[in-house]
Amino acid sequence: MKNALYILIVCLFFSCEDVIDLKVPTSDPKLVIEASLNWFEDSDGSEQQIKLTLTAPFFDNQVPPANNATVFVEDSNSNIFTFLEQENTGIYKTNSFIPELNQEYTLTIIYDDQTYIGTEVLTSVTPIEYIEQNNEGGFSGEDIELKAFYTDPANIDNYYFFEFISDIPQIPVLEVYDDQFTDGNQIFAFYSEEDLQQTDIITINNYGVSQQFYQFMDLLLQQTSDNGGGPFQAQPATVRGNCINITNPDNFPLGYFRVSQAYQFTYIVQ
Repeated sequence: MKNALYILIVCLFFSCEDVIDLKVPTSDPKLVIEASLNWFEDSDGSEQQIKLTLTAPFFDNQVPPANNATVFVEDSNSNIFTFLEQENTGIYKTNSFIPELNQEYTLTIIYDDQTYIGTEVLTSVTPIEYIEQNNEGGFSGEDIELKAFYTDPANIDNYYFFEFISDIPQIPVLEVYDDQFTDGNQIFAFYSEEDLQQTDIITINNYGVSQQFYQFMDLLLQQTSDNGGGPFQAQPATVRGNCINITNPDNFPLGYFRVSQAYQFTYIVQ
């Protein structure tokens, strides 16, 4: 596949136009797995979904779905939960999932005659207890900052994944934390947005995650930070998740299979 970016250069001194054919490196499409099974408080966790897409050339505007895959999850009690695709969307759903803390689950995806698997344990999490608001944050001293406090269980290695959702940024703000230096203490997750105002509604999701997911997401967030560089700068290495291709290991997938206990906290900015 050949991709070209045409850049128009206007030569002021010579009144000419040059066309540059910029060749962008491409590769065969890879399967992208978005498999986050979340057991939220006050739900039975039976309804879950997995999204499968394919990588696309950098300048494409659409992300193609991975259609007609066979998708199922099996627990260590030999219960099998089949995920069915919804109208060629690449979104596969089930309404029979059984969540159980500390239970091991194995995801199997058969797509394009290749089999992908990933294994994870459903990890517990402690709920958010309260929010502390600071109206004098940031470099300007005028930004609103929020601290979401929770108490870490003692003598257990814990890893946390926070998702802050508001109407301001187009995508959620994501953060990961561990308890290496805060074991057994009350600690907080931090959120700041310079355009945050009174009456804005912030939804905070807190997920219990494994050490492997913590490390995966920590690397991913570092690479997608504001200092990550543009498309024409040297790109960081691909961050691999916990899913492997057992048919063709060289054709590894992207994404992650995660199973979490989760709590949701809704906060109205004061």
